[in-house]
Amino acid sequence: MNRKDRKGRKERLSHPGIRPPMTVTPDQSNHPNGSAAVRIVDLHRHYQMGETLIRAVDGVSLQVRAGEFVALLGSSGSGKSSLLNLIAGLDRPTSGAVIVEDRDLAALSREELAKHRLRTVGMVFQSFNLVSRMTLAENVELPLRFAEVDRGQRDALARKALEGVGLGARLTHRPSELSGGEQQRAALARALINQPKLLLADEPTGNLDSHTGTEIMNFIREFNQSLGMTIVMVTHERALAERYAGRMIFLADGKLTDDRTNSTAVTVNLQKDQR
Repeated sequence: MNRKDRKGRKERLSHPGIRPPMTVTPDQSNHPNGSAAVRIVDLHRHYQMGETLIRAVDGVSLQVRAGEFVALLGSSGSGKSSLLNLIAGLDRPTSGAVIVEDRDLAALSREELAKHRLRTVGMVFQSFNLVSRMTLAENVELPLRFAEVDRGQRDALARKALEGVGLGARLTHRPSELSGGEQQRAALARALINQPKLLLADEPTGNLDSHTGTEIMNFIREFNQSLGMTIVMVTHERALAERYAGRMIFLADGKLTDDRTNSTAVTVNLQKDQR
């Protein structure tokens, strides 16, 4: 990417629809004493399936600093998606604490959790979850409707958010008229429209070919580096985590088995910044 292209991308990311949600920069957040965006303390999520007790999350404790890019890795059934759902406030723990932006989600009411998902967290999933009967602009502005933002302001913010992911010419198209990569970019724009401090991504490239998946991951890394946004991504692809995440957390049978800094991704990021 040449200097002119990088400048253009930076300008798109800085518009009011996708503007820096916090003052933390990646360099500050990676400092050992950086503030915590997420703190998880002795977290358990157990549920009954017939006569079997499923320990989806089984005594996990960890901390994610503001501005970090963290990948959760593990095989199917390891607990990584269950952990992400707990951070998102989509599920409640059996015991333990999930503290996001200094609020213990286990202590929040249903209404307070809805506000948490609306204002603090942006979510992107393997399935794009776009409403088929709505246009792209209408899909992206949905969170603003829930936040009771004025319609005129919603339209402007949705347009700018879609321009920020390169879909400014697709405002009136419906999901069925878009490629998989375009639908996922629209999902990213929707996740970021309310300027969340934390982006949670569950297998965001799972339904995409490798070229399109790389495009989506480059956008996510750009949000992390340019906006200082905290990223927690679930993936079963170690190569993907090694390329993009600055830290890799491994889970198995609901337990944390390894937590390591990914120096390869950090080197790539520094080289990118220096070009």
